[in-house]
Amino acid sequence: MLTPLLFLAILPADSTLDKTRQMEEVVVVSEEATGRRRSMKGQTASIDEHLSAFSQVNLIRRGSYAWEPVVNNMQMERLSTTIDGMKIFYACTDKMDPVTSYVESGNLQSISLNSGLEGNPQATGNIGGSLDLRLRKVGFDNDPFSLTVSAGHELNGHLQVYGADAAVSSHRFYTNLGSFYRHAGNYKVGGGDVLPFSQFRKVNVFANGGVRITDRDVIEGTFIFDKAANVGYPALNMDVAKAQGVITSLSYKHLFKDRLWNAWETKVYYNHIIHEMDDTHRPDVIIHMDMPGDSRTAGFYSMLTGHHGLHDLQVNYDLYYNRLFADMTMYLGGASPMYMVTWPDVGTFNTGLSLADCLSLSERQSLRLSAKVAWQQQRLNNDEGWQALKVFFPHMHNRYQQTTARLAARYQYQLSHYTFSVGAGWGSRAPTPTEAYGYYLNNTFDLYDYIGNPALNNESAFELNASVHAAWSDWDVKVEGNAFFFSNYIIGQFEPQLSAMTVGAKGVKVYTNQPHSSIVNLSVASEWTIADWLQWNGKASFSYGCDKDGKGLPLISPLAYSSGLRFVYRQLEAQLGFHGNLRQHHVGTKYGETPTAAWTIWNLSAVVRHHVGDTRFSLRMGVENLFDKRYSAYSDWNGIPQKGLNIYTNLTVQY
Repeated sequence: MLTPLLFLAILPADSTLDKTRQMEEVVVVSEEATGRRRSMKGQTASIDEHLSAFSQVNLIRRGSYAWEPVVNNMQMERLSTTIDGMKIFYACTDKMDPVTSYVESGNLQSISLNSGLEGNPQATGNIGGSLDLRLRKVGFDNDPFSLTVSAGHELNGHLQVYGADAAVSSHRFYTNLGSFYRHAGNYKVGGGDVLPFSQFRKVNVFANGGVRITDRDVIEGTFIFDKAANVGYPALNMDVAKAQGVITSLSYKHLFKDRLWNAWETKVYYNHIIHEMDDTHRPDVIIHMDMPGDSRTAGFYSMLTGHHGLHDLQVNYDLYYNRLFADMTMYLGGASPMYMVTWPDVGTFNTGLSLADCLSLSERQSLRLSAKVAWQQQRLNNDEGWQALKVFFPHMHNRYQQTTARLAARYQYQLSHYTFSVGAGWGSRAPTPTEAYGYYLNNTFDLYDYIGNPALNNESAFELNASVHAAWSDWDVKVEGNAFFFSNYIIGQFEPQLSAMTVGAKGVKVYTNQPHSSIVNLSVASEWTIADWLQWNGKASFSYGCDKDGKGLPLISPLAYSSGLRFVYRQLEAQLGFHGNLRQHHVGTKYGETPTAAWTIWNLSAVVRHHVGDTRFSLRMGVENLFDKRYSAYSDWNGIPQKGLNIYTNLTVQY
């Protein structure tokens, strides 16, 4: 029998008992977990493939590795991404290393998404939404010993995936230890052409553990080391020699006896991200460049959860300090090297308090309220970078302060087979270090150099959202939509008085505040259980974004659709489906975007599970892009084509 504290510590991330987070969408990663979605590839699937299962997430591809998550058609500037609540910041000025690239499927339990301004407690500046990657922990009083080994191969690009992890559990102690390795060459696009510079290599090592001090007190720790090397980015003019992350944490959990507060968790953490861009393997490089980046973050949070009467309460206090530095050295023939600072060692101290309450108004009605206020101070610690920016902004300081906030409410009503919800929210975010202090950062999407603007105002947005969910025994339909109306929208604007520095750049853009912009998203999803052994699912989504002049914003998804059949017979599960996009009609040509043609691809997959005593086997096979179509999605940077025909197989053994 599990103690209450143990139950709290190992409660699955998507549990319906967690009422304070009932608005989340969850994708299950771990083979042992149960949940609404799981990749047919299992633990050998990449984090990017798990993220693609979210209905509100798109992915920007600059290569075959480290895709950038986009939520509600908003990129990382307007999102918050955490790992078990820990703040982590990428170290690449070109966003080649999103936070999601520093973990692996082997050490994740699930990925949770809070759409829009209803963010998780540790999220800050999450106008578009927040992602929290929840690490897998075996917990106490589980199987005394378990071992999982997996191996996979993809024919296209000869991707090899190997992983192993072991877990030990007792009443007083548990630990997980494991490692994961991926290695891929250049892949082939539809039609058979090889896409150069699409290779990568990655290793991930992880460990976590817990010690029960008393029946109501637990200490837990986490360590992750992740390193990618020789990573090609065919959409860019540079690759990556090394992307390395060290992520650590230590937490204390306590279960209360009183009737108001249930649990208290406090966590301290530190992480260090190193990123080194490399162009030495590219042909015809006119000016060779070294572009390293460094991000260090230390922080903590302390969260109380409780229940009183009709209220499920959550109070969270968090703070972090981040140092972000990047520079560039350029080598031209026999001339002396040229040096400049692109991120001037920006030190950001941020602290915030969040409150959430889920009120059970009746058996059919509930109301969720959430709010957060945060204060931050930024200081430019590199004098050379500060002096370079002062050429363009002579009155700028080396220290700035901002206050941000968010407030959200959602009402839900259940009637027989129907669930209705409506919500609204307001939130603001401070400019990112790139938007405020970036110095001559080249954007290969529109071919402009970008300069930050320390005089930017905070961006804010008002959100409206609604959904209708109808469910019967064999039929399920959900329609949902949201709209974001921005004030002081931050985006680059051409500055004709400045000259470009990058060879081939069209000019220079400076980040500015637009008075207003808007983004609207609408989706419908349905599932039909035709028979016990056959299920159909379908989904379609449409988005629209425009700036202050009514012109299209860049990287807004055209109408997207998917459909599939799922077949289950004893230990066999198979899926046949297709997905695609229509042609873009509202393109951000003003921002360097070009139209993308319509496309549709078909996929086929199957998994066979088998038990022999205490050992479980899962054999997974599939074919992606069944008809070897050559295509590019709207979010493929500079139109790089995706993989052609790809056959994969992988085996997972659990003991």
